[in-house]
Amino acid sequence: MDGRKRSNIKPGLRVNIVLKEDQRTGYLTEGYVQDILTNSPNHPHGIKVRLETGEVGRVKEILSELES
Repeated sequence: MDGRKRSNIKPGLRVNIVLKEDQRTGYLTEGYVQDILTNSPNHPHGIKVRLETGEVGRVKEILSELES
């Protein structure tokens, strides 16, 4: 799914994000979404989220759906 659309992202999803300091290298950090920080419905560089670890970055990949 597309990490640039806010409607695709929910707390608890497993995602890959790029941290601010990793934007030049493109290094991805994996984790679970705690909070969605971007208010707009979409963003060209990815929706900004806070992971459960406290790291903040923009979603590049959505790795798994929420278990229902």
